[in-house]
Amino acid sequence: MSARLALPALALALVAACSTGPAVPDWRLNAAGHVDRYRSAWLEGNERVAAIEFQAARGETARTGRPDWVARVELNRCAVRVASLDFSPCAGFDTLAADATPEERAYARYLAGQAGAADVALLPASQRAVAAGQSDLDAIDDPLARLVAAGVLLRRERITPLQVDEAVATASRWGWSRPLLAWLGVQRRLAEQHGDHAGAARVQRQIDLVRLPAHPAH
Repeated sequence: MSARLALPALALALVAACSTGPAVPDWRLNAAGHVDRYRSAWLEGNERVAAIEFQAARGETARTGRPDWVARVELNRCAVRVASLDFSPCAGFDTLAADATPEERAYARYLAGQAGAADVALLPASQRAVAAGQSDLDAIDDPLARLVAAGVLLRRERITPLQVDEAVATASRWGWSRPLLAWLGVQRRLAEQHGDHAGAARVQRQIDLVRLPAHPAH
């Protein structure tokens, strides 16, 4: 049985263990579980649970006294937000950047839409093509990594309408309401900009459906 970091695309190896290997410290297992539950809650739009799980993950990791490991947890939060088109500053990571690894700092710049040529080789493999100026989202197998890449493309104003459609389809397939609403909003604006009023109305109906309570009153 393996315990992994919640965001495979980040490839940060916060936890890498199996039952036949060396014993794994409890904090790693606990932190990985909290990060995974944070990710799920955030993508599903449950902010209260997401906040609780994130603080628990950060607390477990902070007990090690390793700022670089805490920085990895913070980068998970930044990446999930970018996937949902939340481009707020990655303040939690910024306070730890001086003690982060070159790979972590490169990834933070990438998420901010500021990656340079020297950063490309330091990035997770799934994100290197986007950072290098290519934009083939189809080549990214992991759905969350694909949404992260799409978010970076949008942030850098290099995304195409077809890629927006792909981001919508990815979020929809996995039932991730938070990024789905964000990407549907982009899709609706594109339809409006092109005078496609019927298309914009269709997208708005999708938005309204996602926003409905899980059990609407009869």
